[in-house]
Amino acid sequence: MGWFDALLGRSKPARPDLDALFALPSAAVTLQAATGFTPAGVGSVCFRAAEGGAFVQLEQDIQALLGTGTELAPDSYGYTWLVVRRPAEDVASLVTDLHAVNSTLEANGFGPSLLCSLVTFADPRGRRLAIVYLYKQGTFYPFAPTGGTQRDNALELQMRGVLAGELKIEPDLARWFPVWGAPGL
Repeated sequence: MGWFDALLGRSKPARPDLDALFALPSAAVTLQAATGFTPAGVGSVCFRAAEGGAFVQLEQDIQALLGTGTELAPDSYGYTWLVVRRPAEDVASLVTDLHAVNSTLEANGFGPSLLCSLVTFADPRGRRLAIVYLYKQGTFYPFAPTGGTQRDNALELQMRGVLAGELKIEPDLARWFPVWGAPGL
């Protein structure tokens, strides 16, 4: 960042740290011990699909690499979710697969198309929670939908406190955008 950018109040965006995803298995243990939320065995990567055969081929290659338990799911906002399902107790494998998807898209020049990745959790009362990784910020935040377009803000803030020592939590609450209709939630 140059002097002129600083003068105009511009800042460099945070570089994504895809390796930060590997902190999720440890955070899952903390989350379970502190709150009773356990992994649901579902994770996903959200991206804006590019036009053209090269991107379609890349999507097919990713699905072939990950094997069974993967699917593509478009949403109503024009994004595509690559959903990965693994045994609930194998969070490490799920995170490794999500990292592989993100890394492959980034390595092939589609990093700017990545929006977020998430891992889903549930508690014995049936509440759902996603730990969302914001690709462009390099941070995490909790998202707790309650049905329709409602969310449990108190639960999200509680989870922020529980996970603060494990994950780099997004400090700007305005960036905790809702991921309505995300697969697995």
